[in-house]
This record gives sequence, C-alpha cells and structure tokens, in this order.
Amino acid sequence: MDRQNSLVLASASPRRLDLLRQIGIAPARVEPAEIDETPQKGELPAQYAKRIAAGKLDAVAPRHIGSFVLAADTVVACGRRILPKAEDENAARRCLELLSGRRHHVLGAIAIAAPDGRRSTRLVDTAVIFKRLSEAEIASYIAGGEWQGKAGGYAVQGKAAVFVRTISGSYSNVVGLSLYDAAAMLTGLGFQQDHG
Repeated sequence: MDRQNSLVLASASPRRLDLLRQIGIAPARVEPAEIDETPQKGELPAQYAKRIAAGKLDAVAPRHIGSFVLAADTVVACGRRILPKAEDENAARRCLELLSGRRHHVLGAIAIAAPDGRRSTRLVDTAVIFKRLSEAEIASYIAGGEWQGKAGGYAVQGKAAVFVRTISGSYSNVVGLSLYDAAAMLTGLGFQQDHG
C-alpha cells in the first residue's frame, strides 16, 4: 500500500474501526494512544474532547511520519458535566438516571495528521433526547452489560436505541465517529480512498 495513502487509527475503539470500514476505509494499522484522559479542573466538555483528540494524535503521529493518522474522542455532556465512561454498574446507573427525560450532547472531536505535516481538527456536536426511563428499564439495560466502557453508560447502536426520542445531528458521531466529517477532513488533506 502506498504509505502516502495509508491510514493509522489512533484509537482502541472497535466501533471507530467498524465505522471506517462501513464507508470503505480500512486503516493499515490500529495503534491506540496511551495518554492520561483525566479532565482538568473546570474544563468544559468541548474543550476536553478537543484536547484529548489532539493529545492522542500527538502521541501516535510522530511514529508514523508519511502516513495519515486519525485520532478521535467522544464525550457525552449533560450541561457542563462530562459523563464518564461507565466502568461499573453504579456509574452506568448514575449516567442513565441523569440522561432520563433530558437532552444531552455527544461531542465528537476528530484530529487528523497528513503525511505532509498538515493537520485538521473538528468538533461535531449531536444533540440527543432520551425519553423518561423507568427504574425497570434502567435495571434491564444494566443487566444486559452493553454499557460497559461506553461514554455516558449507553450504546446508541444497541438496545439503548429504544431510549432515544430524537437525535439532531450526526448519528455516527453518537456511535463513535462522525463519518461525514472524518471523510470530508481526510479528503481535504488529500487522502484517496482505495476503491479497488
């Protein structure tokens, strides 16, 4: 493969890999960035998402000079609050109780480095409104385990789809990567998809 057209995905997310493959982009390598993702004191969700995506790119891009490198971060925000990636049932329950009957925002930051050193960054904001959730619905969802490791404690592409009243903006952004924006940014930097 032409290195000028090879793509490194700086993400551990299997969903981002699946999304890129869905539109015919197969990264040559997947190399997760090992960075500290702790929010800084007083940091707003949009600032946080952009900082983490840029940090992932900074960590991985220097090892792949001559390739395209794509990094991304997805943040679920309720007001000024950054919801955590749910690592246990209590965290997942707190997230779902907070999101119940309310509008929240899924902020997807994308940062891409091109082989010639140019960079492009973008923040994609999708508004999501959940219906009011009953205790039984929350308990049933948590019992299914789909929330594990998911920002905001849910996966929109799974059983939580039934919780969503409306989505305003990019659906794929809620899953993990806005395909429209990622493809447009790659094209703008000169990436050519292999249609062979």
